[in-house]
Amino acid sequence: MKSLQNYISIIRPDDNGTFVAYVPAIPSCHALGQTPEEAIRNLSDVFEMIQEEYLEDGQIMPEDVKLLVIR
Repeated sequence: MKSLQNYISIIRPDDNGTFVAYVPAIPSCHALGQTPEEAIRNLSDVFEMIQEEYLEDGQIMPEDVKLLVIR
């Protein structure tokens, strides 16, 4: 079974002073937090819920994406 650590997670500041954490490979896998640490904790909870949905539907979790950062 895959865990959140098997995926690239991105944490970035949001316009309103909070932080957004998300997994690009998994649609709808995103969470907010007042700090980066809180955002990643919340993301972990969301990941677990999505993983349960995939299992209940008999689906396989998506593969991770390749990440390319361009500035």
